[in-house]
Amino acid sequence: MFQRFFTELRAASVPVSLKEYLVLVEALDKEAIDLDVQDFYYLSRAALVKDERHLDKFDRVFGTVFKGLENTRDAVNADIPAEWLKLLTEKFLTDEEKAQIEALGGWDKLMQTLQERLKEQKERHEGGNKWIGTGGTSPFGSGGYNPEGIRIGNEGQRQGRAVKVWENREYKNLDDSVELGVRNIKIALRRLRKFARDGAPEELDLDGTIKESARQGYLDIVLRPERRNTIKVLLFFDIGGSMDSHIKLCEELFSAARTEFKHMDFFYFHNCLYESVWKDNRRRHDEKTSTWDVLHKFPHDYRIVFVGDATMSPYEITYPGGSVEHWNEEAGAVWLQRVAQIYERMVWLNPTPQAHWNHTPSIQVIREIIGEKRMFPLTIAGLDGAMRELSR
Repeated sequence: MFQRFFTELRAASVPVSLKEYLVLVEALDKEAIDLDVQDFYYLSRAALVKDERHLDKFDRVFGTVFKGLENTRDAVNADIPAEWLKLLTEKFLTDEEKAQIEALGGWDKLMQTLQERLKEQKERHEGGNKWIGTGGTSPFGSGGYNPEGIRIGNEGQRQGRAVKVWENREYKNLDDSVELGVRNIKIALRRLRKFARDGAPEELDLDGTIKESARQGYLDIVLRPERRNTIKVLLFFDIGGSMDSHIKLCEELFSAARTEFKHMDFFYFHNCLYESVWKDNRRRHDEKTSTWDVLHKFPHDYRIVFVGDATMSPYEITYPGGSVEHWNEEAGAVWLQRVAQIYERMVWLNPTPQAHWNHTPSIQVIREIIGEKRMFPLTIAGLDGAMRELSR
């Protein structure tokens, strides 16, 4: 069963290595957990899942492989009539397996062996072909594959105490294909990190304190600057029109980015980037910032992130005067090309499902301008890919 668990995880695209699988087996061998299915669920999840985005896939595989698995250490129920067991052997067992049953001395000897093993076994057993347990081929236990055996435990109605954990799928919103929440966005944004220590020395340097105290012969407290993420990010948010249906998602991205990046600034635009942007949508007609000023203010080492559905008339991108709100002297494509030339690390996050991109001409135009590989869907997988692009 464990081997099937491992192969099913790999088939579900959960990146589980053989080393991690062997760590799990070693932990079970050394009795790292109590004899409880729920404990096994948490142990295997901790050992085999390295990234939170795979938790939902793990839960689905676990629920499939260990479906119906319950604790079997409380009671013995051996009241199944012998005639039923014999009929099962006729239906399911091979001649060789029937001979093995007879080698035990028949059904009476089978029951006697069961009682002996109950006295001999001191702990729960998973898999195998001898002990009383679950998921094995032993004649005694539950959830295994030996149809002539005797069901042990699970008397009366099934409690399913552990099943509620993985079948509820607490992490179902962490799959690669789903849209993002603030917490999930933060996890994805953490790929874009470059740490350095700068600023005032306010953090205790434990190693330095020990070294200097030993050298001086008295306690010498050493402080150092806090280790911070030095990545600088500039966000451009498309606002209004077709983006109104994506406001909540953009708010979550904005909130997460403000938390994760110390050096971050933002501006708004509508549909396509033109000669001006703004900070406050309520005063966007009165308090605009020249796009040229933005390009001169923020150095080329900034990471540029456009957030928009890129859904508009292609005319708005490719022609002067194409804007639906004002007369633009230069086409939006010209401004996008300028940004792409100045900033080497730039991506476009698109909340429109990727399956629709090829059917929207304006999306194709923008991808041609900025580079096809620079546009990513606004999902966990897409944001992860965008952060990798910005980290190059």
